[in-house]
Amino acid sequence: MTNQFGSWQPWQPEDVARFFSSLTVPWWIAGGWALDLFLGVQTREHEDIDILFLRRDQHEIRALLQGWDVQEAHPELLPGSWPFQEWKRDAPLAASVHDIWCRQHKNAPWALQLMVIDAEQDQWISRRTAQIRGPLSTLGSINEDGIPYLAPEIQLFYKAKGLRPKDEADFARTLPALDGKRREWLAQSLALVHPGHTWLTKLT
Repeated sequence: MTNQFGSWQPWQPEDVARFFSSLTVPWWIAGGWALDLFLGVQTREHEDIDILFLRRDQHEIRALLQGWDVQEAHPELLPGSWPFQEWKRDAPLAASVHDIWCRQHKNAPWALQLMVIDAEQDQWISRRTAQIRGPLSTLGSINEDGIPYLAPEIQLFYKAKGLRPKDEADFARTLPALDGKRREWLAQSLALVHPGHTWLTKLT
């Protein structure tokens, strides 16, 4: 895939798992791939691959990417401009940074998109509202191949904001596989942040 910021050749989850295997801090595949890892089958093509990590573990993540072109996304920059700033080694991420694009060098296609989530002690905290949080143990699971992925109900919660066609399709495919506990969490979270959301009637 090519966009105005360059072409993408995203890694596969197995490639990410091998590359991240040396880390001693947690990480999870996020985005559409997280839902496919939960379902156990690839359901569609993926234009990129998202990897979620805790903000407090940023130095370990950045060290792993030594030698890469690593760019913080700053959507607040002027429209039409380059919306990135280099994430330099040992430089702390600003609290407003939640999205980082990575490629092996400046002439390479983008390979990884990192997503940042905040945490306090053993609790993760949603950037949508601090009211939505939970134990780190509930943030994700690991599939039979040992690949960690974001919990489907949490991923769908983040997808619910945009309601792009692919998000609607992801919800429709994943909903039948959600148990009552996951459905309840998603319904409660949507009711809090997006009251009246169209998915709510399908979750009850």
